Amino acid sequence: MASAGIYSARSPNSSRKPPSDRQSVPAFKSIRSLPGEFRFMESPTSRPLEEVKHVNGGFTGNGILEEDEGDAVDESDQVGYDSPYGRNAQAGEGTPNDQLDAIVSPLPSTPSLLIESKWSDTASYVKKKNLHAWYQLQNGNWELAKIISTSGTDLIISLPEGKVLRLQADVLLPANPDILDGVDDLMQLSYLNEPSVLYNLQYRYDRNMIYTKAGPVLVAVNPFKRVGLYGNDYIEAYKRKSIESPHVYAIADTALREMRRDEVNQSIIISGESGAGKTETAKITMQYLAALGGGSGIEYEILKTNPILEAFGNAKTLRNNNSSRFGKLIEIHFSETGKISGARIQTFLLEKSRVVQCAEGERSYHIFYQLCAGAPPVMREKLKLKRVEEYKYLCESNCYTVSGVDDAEEFHNVMEALDVVHVNKDEQQSAFVMVAAVLWLGNISFTVTDNENHVEPVVDEALLSVAELMSCSIEALQLALSTRNMKVGSDIIVQKLTLPQAIDARDALAKSIYSCLFDWLVEQINKSLSVGKRRTGRSISILDIYGFESFERNSFEQFCINYANERLQQHFNRHLFKLEQEEYIQDGIDWARVDFEDNQDCLNLFEKKPLGLLSLLDEESTFPNGTDLTFANKLKQHLKSHPCFRGERDKAFVVSHYAGEVTYDTTGFLEKNRDLLHTDSIHLLSSCSIPLPQIFASSMLTQSEKRVVGPLHKSGGAESQKLSVATKFKAQLFQLMQRLENTTPHFIRCIKPNNLQSPGIYEQALVLQQLRCCGVLEVVRISRSGFPTRMSHQKFSRRYGFLLQDSVATRDPLSVSVAILHHFQILPEMYQVGYTKLFFRTGQIGILEDTRNRTLHGILRVQSCFRGYQARRSLQEFKKGISTLQSFIRGEKTRKEFAALLQRHRAATVIQKHVKGKNTWKRCVEVTKAAVVMQAVIRGWLVRKCSGNIGLLNLVERKASQSDEVLVTALYLAELQRRVLKAEAALRHKEEENEILQQRLRQYENRWSEYELKMKSMEEVWQKQMRSLQSSLSIAKKSLAADDLGRRSDASVNTGEEREYSGDTNSTIFKSHETNGVRSMSASLSIINRLADEFEQRRQVFGDDAEFLVEVKSGHADASLDPDREFGRLKQQFESWKKDYAMRLRETKTILDKLDNEGRTTPDKARKKWWGRKNTSRLT
Repeated sequence: MASAGIYSARSPNSSRKPPSDRQSVPAFKSIRSLPGEFRFMESPTSRPLEEVKHVNGGFTGNGILEEDEGDAVDESDQVGYDSPYGRNAQAGEGTPNDQLDAIVSPLPSTPSLLIESKWSDTASYVKKKNLHAWYQLQNGNWELAKIISTSGTDLIISLPEGKVLRLQADVLLPANPDILDGVDDLMQLSYLNEPSVLYNLQYRYDRNMIYTKAGPVLVAVNPFKRVGLYGNDYIEAYKRKSIESPHVYAIADTALREMRRDEVNQSIIISGESGAGKTETAKITMQYLAALGGGSGIEYEILKTNPILEAFGNAKTLRNNNSSRFGKLIEIHFSETGKISGARIQTFLLEKSRVVQCAEGERSYHIFYQLCAGAPPVMREKLKLKRVEEYKYLCESNCYTVSGVDDAEEFHNVMEALDVVHVNKDEQQSAFVMVAAVLWLGNISFTVTDNENHVEPVVDEALLSVAELMSCSIEALQLALSTRNMKVGSDIIVQKLTLPQAIDARDALAKSIYSCLFDWLVEQINKSLSVGKRRTGRSISILDIYGFESFERNSFEQFCINYANERLQQHFNRHLFKLEQEEYIQDGIDWARVDFEDNQDCLNLFEKKPLGLLSLLDEESTFPNGTDLTFANKLKQHLKSHPCFRGERDKAFVVSHYAGEVTYDTTGFLEKNRDLLHTDSIHLLSSCSIPLPQIFASSMLTQSEKRVVGPLHKSGGAESQKLSVATKFKAQLFQLMQRLENTTPHFIRCIKPNNLQSPGIYEQALVLQQLRCCGVLEVVRISRSGFPTRMSHQKFSRRYGFLLQDSVATRDPLSVSVAILHHFQILPEMYQVGYTKLFFRTGQIGILEDTRNRTLHGILRVQSCFRGYQARRSLQEFKKGISTLQSFIRGEKTRKEFAALLQRHRAATVIQKHVKGKNTWKRCVEVTKAAVVMQAVIRGWLVRKCSGNIGLLNLVERKASQSDEVLVTALYLAELQRRVLKAEAALRHKEEENEILQQRLRQYENRWSEYELKMKSMEEVWQKQMRSLQSSLSIAKKSLAADDLGRRSDASVNTGEEREYSGDTNSTIFKSHETNGVRSMSASLSIINRLADEFEQRRQVFGDDAEFLVEVKSGHADASLDPDREFGRLKQQFESWKKDYAMRLRETKTILDKLDNEGRTTPDKARKKWWGRKNTSRLT
């Protein structure tokens, strides 16, 4: 047997069957270990628990310790601050009781992973104590029972509902103290048994703490609801290490830090059964890595692969609405700076059978429903899509939707994700064409053509649609689905298919197309995420793989999945033992080998050659006449003596896995292992005119060329065979394990708390089964076999040092720790002292905790009494002081109130005086006015009486005319006011317009000044250029005149000499030369004159045009043209003329230089010729 690290292997024990009742909720109760005279009151943050009856005293609820004096709770909180059990630990108190005389030992039928009798020597702790223990009911659930009394090996216990039982001590399992309720690491539990682990997980689950550590393993319980544990704030907190509670972020952060620090590849292995939350956990892990390693932009592409893989690889099952029907390994690569540089995805064992058949209440792959619901009208018409209910592959299960999921919206998310990972529109269209073709393949029907049940496809809408979508001929499609070409020697025989064979051929084609499409999509994603030259070799791999599965009927898929989990479990065990060994060696403690369940026997059952399960399966698959029954019989014949194998009736057999026994039904094993697709179907795909089916056909032909020699060579058998599904899966698994062996692994076990997928429901039996299957309880058992409780010297001395005398407690932490162990007589075999930590066996920390609690209880009692006395004395003194202070305050307050009242009285008197005087004055004025009015009335009456009626009438008429005049005057004034207002408004409007016009005038003046400056600058430039040209021309004239004068002087000298020595003949020659020189000079002068005339003419023209444009611009001249545009054209003309003129001037200068050289050379030659003749004549 193989051994791992310091541990020796032993054969696995048969595990206990899980209880059949999974619907019952565990009736856990809080552990009680406080004295009877103490009572509890309900904590506002704790969940309500049922009341537990105590024989010696009552206490209810779970939460805050309540005493008669109020400060006791605060003291206990302060003392418990250094607790090594995390922030959620609550201080519990010990209970002295002399009634318990027997040790609580485990039940014999309990699995060995829960109880190790050699580590159960805790008599010094549990003897004579009144404790609680776990009792298993008949339905498999665990109840927290209270031990009332003990007599030898017999115990009397009381259950929460009040029932009292008498039983043996070995049927109980010990419970942990209250301080360990809800610890975030199961290794901190003193008693690592099944009910304690289940209770701790439920305690945290009820408080939305879904993550718990089990040593190196993170246990994640699916809450089936949104919990506020994610987001940028939590990412930043775990990045800064400000939060230390268990979390997926913490696992990802640890992997990232170790990769950067050690430069070693890391792996995060996520497992669990369907519906446990593996896919979401993988997403959360990728989000954290993308947040910390992002920056290059590729992290967004990596996250966008999830919608694509979920659409094409996930489906709704009875256990999970988004179940991954394949395993995947996402390898994320990092650059030297720690940023994500790329990724690669590897998939395992896609469930192809789901394409053609689904169980009742389940769905096929999401992409089928998303395409039918969300495809745009143009795509629907091109793909000939119909409603989901009209496709046979989808309607058999009678399940078309998922609660709370919009398939149309999800389809748009898939389209967006495909764009992000750089799958172009044509490739997307081809992929959806293949999906539609698979749907239409399921609608193809067959008709029987003869008495032998031979069939041919019916030419209907389905057949025509498949042929059109795949761009193949209808005849080729009919032949591929109804016939099979068989090669016998050199001849090819065409065999007609029966109805079952034709249906199998049709379904095999559909499954192969979808499988190739899935692999092609993964390949396209990998191309988009490829690392290239940026690869540094450092990576973090996230493995999202199916967990151990055990159903009522287990088929080939469960066979492969459980085989993979056996391999992963062995990798997990080896890594765990390695960590244990490293920690023991690092602290320098004495350790011994610990037995563990080695699953090598089960792996040999699968892998051994030639009589292993996989070998026998491949061997039987090579025989054409092999059936599922013959395969089952062969297994029973060759493997009946294997300890992990047991044959059953008919086609069934049983395998003892590490997680328990699983019964497999061999029905369909051979067909799924062969995964046959005949060459006719491959040729059909290769004959299609679109590229994607041709790529699929090429891939299938490549795989079919990889052949292995068959195990047997018999007549009628196949000499060679295509690689079977089991063989390919085994090769993939070995490659995966080799990759994981080269990484530092981190484990996350996902747990599904209930099968209803509802929040708040915790099924004890279901959780327990998963804990066994994913190996968490095995981790607990291994840790329990060693030293599960570990505490640093500093924490240990701070927590328990006060129990010693002051002279001892002031020493160094190591000496204090050793003194504590000796003082309380802890057995040497129950602990080990390391360099930095103390290592304890199971339950040993409870002894010290009990003593500490009792000591603290006494201290709290003394403190409460003393504080009560101090409080009463302080209260009396305080009351006396208050009375004296109140008397002074009240006197001062009364004096202030009297002063304020006196001031108010004086102020009121002054106010009353002024108010009364004012009122008297008002009354006097009113009386005076009334007297005047009365006098006026009387006097008027007297006047009217004397004047008579005529005067009265005249007076009335004058008053009427005066009122009319007043009315007219008022109207006239109103009209004048209106006109004045209107004039003022018009004046304001004119002023505003004037202001605008002035602004525009200023703008025009500014522009005009700019134009004038530009014109002046241009004119200066032109004048300079004209002057330069004129100076060049004058220089040319002077140089020409000087040359002319030189030539004439030379000609005169030469002429005199010739006349003196030669005579008439030579004079004729020199006359011709003189004539040529004069002609050259005249030609040069004419050229220069023409250039000078042209210069003057052009200068005049450009100057006139510029002055005209300036006049037009300034408004002094009228012309229908754009001055700016004409000025630009004039400038271009001037530049072009200037270049041309300069070029001609250079050419003229060159010609003049050439003529000058010729003129100088010719006389010299003639002179030399003459001189030669002269010398010859003299010699003669």
